Amino acid sequence: MLDLTGKVAVVVGAASGIGRAIAIGLAAQGAVVDCGDLDTVGVEETVATIVAAGGTAKAATMDVRLSADVDGLLTRVAAERGQLDIAVGTPGINVRKPLIDYTDDEYNAVTDVNLRGGFHVLRGAGRIMAAQGSGSIIVISSISSRAVEPGQVIYAGTKAALAQMVRVFGAELGPLGVRVNAIAPGPVETALTVPIRSSSAWANAYSEKVALRRWAKPAEIAGPAVFLASDAASYVNGEVLYVDGGWVDLDADFADEKAVETDTAATA
Repeated sequence: MLDLTGKVAVVVGAASGIGRAIAIGLAAQGAVVDCGDLDTVGVEETVATIVAAGGTAKAATMDVRLSADVDGLLTRVAAERGQLDIAVGTPGINVRKPLIDYTDDEYNAVTDVNLRGGFHVLRGAGRIMAAQGSGSIIVISSISSRAVEPGQVIYAGTKAALAQMVRVFGAELGPLGVRVNAIAPGPVETALTVPIRSSSAWANAYSEKVALRRWAKPAEIAGPAVFLASDAASYVNGEVLYVDGGWVDLDADFADEKAVETDTAATA
């Protein structure tokens, strides 16, 4: 049921990290994968890796912040390949600092990539797939959409917005045969998390928040993406799939324990 042979996929943000891993994962299951990214060298390396493994892929330089770039890639692929079965949007950036210290430029930078970029992928793929009556759209949210961490106000806000956009858009497109879902990773070893992992104390603190007591590799996000793209997830729509090693569950358990302690103290 995970076989993607004959499927056509577009992965936006395929030059590195989670996007690269997902592109390679989709291709390994038989999909033809068109890879888009602002990083020309990186996206060409991703394509070369896929082709070397016997897959079919093509690179495109594009900017997720520009609707013309996203729409252009998606419509070109649909026209050239005759269909668009899978669309994945992965780009994300972060500026870690308290909200009161944020500048307008920093706010615009984060929201333009994370939120506007996600919107472009959702809308562009949704238009094509709604017309053809089928397809699977996947975007990357984050545990930050639920977990609370100081210094993450804007990043968390964009990821929470994406999660809710997926739920509502899934309700809109479901009757047309199109599924829309999100993956919410926990801590993953990517370029985005280098500032955290450069400090062993900070990196270890993150590991301790995870039930598995370690960071994820980007390839560990590819499997869930393949699942959501495949017929194995044919009845999964409007969902946010947490791939976090148990972080959110532990946070919830801790919150429940503190609530019990508070109630006990109040009634004692």
